[in-house]
Amino acid sequence: MSKPPVITIIDLLRHGDVEGGRKYRGHQDDPLSKLGWQQLRDNTKRKQDWQQVISSPLKRCTEFSRELADKHQLPLKIEQDLKEISFGLWEGKTAEELLVEDEANIKKYWNDPVNVTPPQGEALLDFEKKITIAWNEILNQYSGQHILLLSHAGVMRIILCHILGMPLTELFKLDVALAKASRIEVIHDEGKNYPRLLFHGVSFS
Repeated sequence: MSKPPVITIIDLLRHGDVEGGRKYRGHQDDPLSKLGWQQLRDNTKRKQDWQQVISSPLKRCTEFSRELADKHQLPLKIEQDLKEISFGLWEGKTAEELLVEDEANIKKYWNDPVNVTPPQGEALLDFEKKITIAWNEILNQYSGQHILLLSHAGVMRIILCHILGMPLTELFKLDVALAKASRIEVIHDEGKNYPRLLFHGVSFS
């Protein structure tokens, strides 16, 4: 008789509001605002059956991840490869500012993020490779567990495109709101992984 399949649950959670407001932040390491802390605390008020917390290394993720892991006595892993994509010279600027300063390039990027890279920024295909490797390593290391993964809109979009089989050209069609969650169930059976999206863009509580 064959063994029953192993099931891994991974909850993707985006960080909350950040000091300085909405902008192309990327690697810029700004902390959560008071609102951001409240958003995340409100969304995780109802404890899930998490067994592990995994976080991006940037402050807007790690600081809350440490609080949550301590509160529920969960192991915490800081994963360097879950950092947001680098926007290079665009970091720290709003979309409105870039439409004034670099209109041609920002519009090209919105229309073709696969082939257009922000000046001195990170190519999307390189970012995708890094995130999918990290994702597969998480599935291998934490197979059969329920994981909370706290990261960024770019990271979450890459993972969602990967598991849904969406082309990266459709990346920006995925809305990833602040402090909202997506849940992915992965069935491991006979050496293969079968992921499916259970919910997207919601609160746990």
